[in-house]
Amino acid sequence: MLLSGLMATQREYQRSGVDYEVLDRVKREAISLASATAPLAALSGATEFPGSRGSSAHVMRIGDLTLATVVEGLGTKSIIADQYLQLTGVSRYADIAQDAVAAIVNDVISVGAVPVSVTAYFATGDAAWYGDERKSLELLRGWRAACEAAGAVWGGGESPALPGLLAPDAIELAGSALGLVPPGREPVLGGEIAEGDAIVLLHSTGLHANGASLARLVAKAQPEGLTAHLPSGRDFGGALLDPAPLYAAFVRALLATPVVPTFMNAITGHGFLKIMRTPLPARYVITSLPPVPEVLEFIVADRGMSPAEAYGTLNMGAGYVVVVPPGSAAETVRVAQDTGYRALVAGHVEAGPRSLVIPELDVSFADEDMRLS
Repeated sequence: MLLSGLMATQREYQRSGVDYEVLDRVKREAISLASATAPLAALSGATEFPGSRGSSAHVMRIGDLTLATVVEGLGTKSIIADQYLQLTGVSRYADIAQDAVAAIVNDVISVGAVPVSVTAYFATGDAAWYGDERKSLELLRGWRAACEAAGAVWGGGESPALPGLLAPDAIELAGSALGLVPPGREPVLGGEIAEGDAIVLLHSTGLHANGASLARLVAKAQPEGLTAHLPSGRDFGGALLDPAPLYAAFVRALLATPVVPTFMNAITGHGFLKIMRTPLPARYVITSLPPVPEVLEFIVADRGMSPAEAYGTLNMGAGYVVVVPPGSAAETVRVAQDTGYRALVAGHVEAGPRSLVIPELDVSFADEDMRLS
């Protein structure tokens, strides 16, 4: 009997301290209110792509240019980095910087844009946070290196001190990106997904930038906390802090080929549900799965998560999804490999109601499980 993911994933979100049911309801209201401002684009001679509302980035056309913008943040993973530094003396703030840039850039590329510039938002509870030059300089150098890897200019940013709003030893990492849809290309908004399309998954490297709240609960349950050992011998905290890949090099290279992707998205919060993010009626069938990183297996085992809970919450080995016409699947995998990513043809699209199934795991997600479009 197939498992419905709806109640399972909502229960796991609540257990981790993040209730996506509430968040998604507010997000839907925000999309509705923001859409009402679309006619104002005409004041600047611009037009928006309505299909980009609620997608990974907002897309507008201004003259001959098609531009995409996004604002994104890292979440609470910086707390893990700070706790790990205190426990081990090892600073991973360069990796945290890459995580934050990846959260931003991996969104803007998902509408078929190449990143042009990235801005930074570093908010602290006390400006004294920057007095620890080891952390602050590693953060800055990591941010620069991540922008270089993405092929984007670091365009500046803001670093407010917010006493009373943030803890004195805390830092919130966020930013924005501007992307350009290459000339001759149209934005990738998922409206062209068709029966028979192939689902290609690029492998993840670990937790990435989502699931930190759940990971912190797991750490609290371990006698050794973040220094608990995984089966390989690595410590849990070190594995959690492995940075998320920047998939910009892959998308940039793919858009330089004749391949016309019909959908692209980072696999972040909501796990495999992100594969069925577009509101189109279609059935996504996953027939091959990437290997699950050890750190995610550890989290799943500790929390006693069912397959539906795990695949509806964590990336479970898939960091990025690309849907392409069936004849383009092999070329898409080749481009991924040539740009340094592991990838596999993981499934296909069928006609039917909006849903996603993983027969190997006896898991099924229905339309109502992914209400945010």
